[in-house]
Amino acid sequence: MKITWLGHSSFRIEIADQILLIDPWLAGNPSFPDDRRAEAVSGATHILLTHGHGDHASEAAALSQELGIPVCGIHELATRLTADGIKAIGFGKGGTIALGEVRVTMVNAVHSSSIDFAGGAPECAGSEAGFMIAGEGHTIYVTGDTDVMADMALFADLHAPDIGILCCGGHYTMDIPRAAYAARKFFDFKTVIPCHYGTFPILAQSAQPLVDALPGVDVRTPKVLETVEI
Repeated sequence: MKITWLGHSSFRIEIADQILLIDPWLAGNPSFPDDRRAEAVSGATHILLTHGHGDHASEAAALSQELGIPVCGIHELATRLTADGIKAIGFGKGGTIALGEVRVTMVNAVHSSSIDFAGGAPECAGSEAGFMIAGEGHTIYVTGDTDVMADMALFADLHAPDIGILCCGGHYTMDIPRAAYAARKFFDFKTVIPCHYGTFPILAQSAQPLVDALPGVDVRTPKVLETVEI
C-alpha cells in the first residue's frame, strides 16, 4: 500500500487494485507544486469526496472528466455532479461500496458541507463525512474535516482501523490536541498521517506536536508528494 500526501487534505492511495484520489485539491493549493500534477493523478481509478467545500471538491468534476473516472460521495453531492454530466456514485453514511478489491464505508463527521466555489451563494452539498477504506488486510480511517465525536468509539468497534488520516489544523477542524485525544481515546492506530495543516496561516503550521503526543504510534509527517509505504 502506498499513501501519498498531496497537501492539505488531498491524498493518493494505492491499495489493492485501486488508486484513489481523496479530496483532490491541486490547482490553487499553495502546498502543491503545479508541475507535478500529472504524477499525482496518473492511473487513478476513483475520486472520493468527504464534503463539498472548495478546498476538497473544487477540482473533482474536472478530474473526473479528464481521467474518465467516477466521483464517490454522499448522495446529494453525487446527484449535483451527475446533473452537471459527471459520472458519480452516491451513497450514505453506514453504506459500503465495493471498488474492485477495496471496500469503502462512509461514516459520520462533524463539520459542514456546501458547494462554495461555483460563484454566488453556497449550495447545500448534503452532509460532511469520513471514510473507512479496507483493503490489503488494513483499514484506513480518513476523518475528513471533523471535530472529535463520541461516534469514533463505534467506528473503532465496527472497523478497527489501523491507519488514521487525521485532520488536525484547528480553526475549521479539530486541532492537534483534540486529534491526539481522539487517537488515544478511541483507536489503536499503528500508523497516523496528519492533514489539513500548514496550508494557510490560520492553521497549525507543524504536526510535530502530534508526533510528540502519540508515543508508540508511528506518526508520519511526509512532505508533499512523499509516499508512505505500508
